[in-house]
Amino acid sequence: MLKFASLLTQPATKYALIVLALLFPLVASNEYQVYVMASAFIWAIAVYGLNIITGYCGQLNLAHGGFFALGAYTLGLLSADYGWSFWPAFAAALVMTAFIGLLVGVVSLRLKEHYFAIFTLCVGFIMYMLMDKWEELTHGPIGVRDIAAPHGFGLVDFTETTPFYYLVLAFLVFAMWFMGKLSRSLLGRTFMAIRNGDELAQSLGINLMRNKTMAFVLSTTYAGMAGALYAGMVRFIGPEDGNILHTFDMITYLLVGGIGTLSGPLVGTLGIVWLTQSLQFLEEYRMILFGPLLVILVIFFPRGIVGSFLGWLHRRAQSAALPAAKKKESRIQTGKGVENNA
Repeated sequence: MLKFASLLTQPATKYALIVLALLFPLVASNEYQVYVMASAFIWAIAVYGLNIITGYCGQLNLAHGGFFALGAYTLGLLSADYGWSFWPAFAAALVMTAFIGLLVGVVSLRLKEHYFAIFTLCVGFIMYMLMDKWEELTHGPIGVRDIAAPHGFGLVDFTETTPFYYLVLAFLVFAMWFMGKLSRSLLGRTFMAIRNGDELAQSLGINLMRNKTMAFVLSTTYAGMAGALYAGMVRFIGPEDGNILHTFDMITYLLVGGIGTLSGPLVGTLGIVWLTQSLQFLEEYRMILFGPLLVILVIFFPRGIVGSFLGWLHRRAQSAALPAAKKKESRIQTGKGVENNA
């Protein structure tokens, strides 16, 4: 059992999962399942961004859904109202979310703990209100239609579900690869030091404001990337895409999967999205079942699925190594006794 569990943490497992993801459209029973999986991948990219600022850096950003919508609106307005093609508008969405993230971060990160969370909650609500009420720019409740899809090449047409699925998968793999590099870098360890305590990080010579701002900008850029991909997939966006409820959805995905872990955002997002889909037959009553399931999960797996699994694996590895260490120590002591007698 321990050996099998250890296999899941091996690098080869990542490549096996990528192969499974590549094969998914071929084994899916219909196109809707491919669409749902592509949608789940997009949300997973946004949750990875939330993991940077909340999981690694310890700052609860409640405006993350607003930045997701900001990326979607930037791409949507530039392509629908100003005739931009997808990729320039996509790049502009990343720049916009990074720039607004920088402005918000410079102001909000001067606050700590729940004051920071409340401030970002207000920022997210303001962004939602602007999308709903600023009709001259955002079209108000009508939303933005006829958003450009990515240009294809050859026989590849990204307006079709399966090619777009592979495009989103490529972005997800890139997002996870970058996250892995970040978590093992000096910058990632700096974020973790800040998460463990501002005073401790300062005592190590870490510039808190600069590193927190960097984490915030990276986080909002991830959200903007996910929002722009979402706009290119659904081709229509409205103010509800910036609703604060989306932020709480992403926090739920992160908590269930495992906050501060590399695989947690993906596991939590895929698990909840497909669980929600499987309960669609219950219609509005599905939350009666879905809610208690989440409560049970949080009670028995407080570190999330991936965090709890890694903790269990670490404990089992330690308990397995302890008898071997005692046996080795016993052999050494026996050898010393033989030498003394000789």
